[in-house]
Amino acid sequence: MAYDATKMKDWQIAEAAEANMPTPDEWRERLGLEKDEILPYGRVAKLDFMKIIERLKDRPDGKYIEVTAITPTPLGEGKSTTTCGLIEGLGKRGLNVGGCIRQPSGGPTMNIKGTAAGGGNALLIPLTEFSMGLTGDINDITNAHNLAMVALTARMQHERNYTDEQLERLTKMRRLNIDPTRVEMGWVIDFCAQSLRNIIIGLGGRMDGYMMQSKFAISVSSELMAILSIVNDLADLRERLNHITVAYDRQGNPITTGDLEVAGAMAAWMRNTINPTLCSTVEYQPLMVHAGPFANIAVGQSSIIGDRLGLKLFDYHVTESGFGADIGFEKFWNVKCRLSGLKPHVSVLTTTIRALKMHGGGPKVVAGIPLPDEYTKEDLGLLEKGLCNMLHHINIIRTAGINPVVCINRFATDTDAEVALVRKAAEEAGARCAVSTHWAHGGDGALELADAVIEACEAGNELRFLYPMETKLRERVEKIAKVVYGADGVSWTPEAEAKAKAFEADPKYNEYATMMVKTHLSLTHDPALKGVPKGWTLPIRDVLVYSGAKFLCPCAGSISLMPGTCSDPAFRRIDIDVKTGKVRGLF
Repeated sequence: MAYDATKMKDWQIAEAAEANMPTPDEWRERLGLEKDEILPYGRVAKLDFMKIIERLKDRPDGKYIEVTAITPTPLGEGKSTTTCGLIEGLGKRGLNVGGCIRQPSGGPTMNIKGTAAGGGNALLIPLTEFSMGLTGDINDITNAHNLAMVALTARMQHERNYTDEQLERLTKMRRLNIDPTRVEMGWVIDFCAQSLRNIIIGLGGRMDGYMMQSKFAISVSSELMAILSIVNDLADLRERLNHITVAYDRQGNPITTGDLEVAGAMAAWMRNTINPTLCSTVEYQPLMVHAGPFANIAVGQSSIIGDRLGLKLFDYHVTESGFGADIGFEKFWNVKCRLSGLKPHVSVLTTTIRALKMHGGGPKVVAGIPLPDEYTKEDLGLLEKGLCNMLHHINIIRTAGINPVVCINRFATDTDAEVALVRKAAEEAGARCAVSTHWAHGGDGALELADAVIEACEAGNELRFLYPMETKLRERVEKIAKVVYGADGVSWTPEAEAKAKAFEADPKYNEYATMMVKTHLSLTHDPALKGVPKGWTLPIRDVLVYSGAKFLCPCAGSISLMPGTCSDPAFRRIDIDVKTGKVRGLF
């Protein structure tokens, strides 16, 4: 049954649906799992990845479906909702379907964004557990990350307090000569805490640590989360954890987690994080949750492990990429697919009439403030001007050789004439197009979308990477800027270009993924520029290196790894029922 999403809040729909949610034992029987392959955690369960993937290694993969979007408004255009709705629609067609999405951070959940569980009748359950830590993966990553900082700061203190002979005799450690002005890593916490962006640590006496400037980032921005999202197995995770650059010595050489002899303990903290958590849609299709990396400095999508597992368990496996196709899909295409060896059958481009009107010149959209009338009343002229953004994203997907299906995520205020205009433009551009009302009607509202996706999966395609791995960094950036973003070219600051040349001169960096850093609110580096801007140049101001994840991150614009809490955060409306202990107010 579909709930009345116009009258019920997400947490109320979730609470009603959770009453009949399958138990871990029911999931085990339904998915054909062995007893020791499912690890119950209350109402959810972890799936033992290593055991399942080994047993099913010879089973053919299912159909691989990716969900992305046009350039969004600050409100988002419903990728997670579309992912859940598509899974429900395919389920209504009687297919063996499941998916995998990212785990939400406590920062946005308690801030302005709320949870990332979809919405209405296209929702993931159990909502409270999903929104508030789930089975502890982010907690384990936080502990593993901060342990590396404990190792670093303790080492710095001991090296200051002991002579070389004492250091060797008392600690069995050699002197690393860490440069306190070149500590790359900071601490992490899974909240938006702007007051921790820049801190001083080690105040007090000689036994109170090493006094220096430090910093906090949000947990999901940790390199450890980025690593979890791209590894293929536990051995891959352990190897990458050994090579994270924590700081540099006074000669400019990297100091790694391996040098600090802490990588093994970090792996011990993270040993359970490689197992995806099994949740459900409100219509009781299986939906895994695994990893939650940033979409700018990392891949911004659920894990390779989750996709490998889903393709063995389901005939149709749905995954989701963060932000628009210029960011999330580009990294799915040129990074995630390259690292996994998996090839998608179709990409679903989530599109809303609201966002297209914004790209046509509509008033500014601000989260937390009611939408201007232009977005809730028919305006074909404004809509037509914004269609260019959707057409650009269709072309990005087609450039990859992947079948695009445009999903018009229809809101109640969208008119038939507006929907018809978008459909006509999408089909003339060579894309299949489907209207979906999954938020209001669940799987029944997503049947047209499900049918279009099934048809696209059978059509066949040929994935083409944008560049070969031998391509030098600056040439990669140039291609991404011109082909994906629509820029005329790229400009580099002297510092960024010097870094790029140094990376290009060292063959080991050829295998590093190029992970672009820019705003998700525009095809350009400037979030104020909407539609498809012309006559612009992409400015690269820096290149970050993540040696464990093996990422080179060219930065177009500034980036903060610690968001701030807004003036009206979501936590003001979240509470518990003191009689039942149930959480209220999540959205």
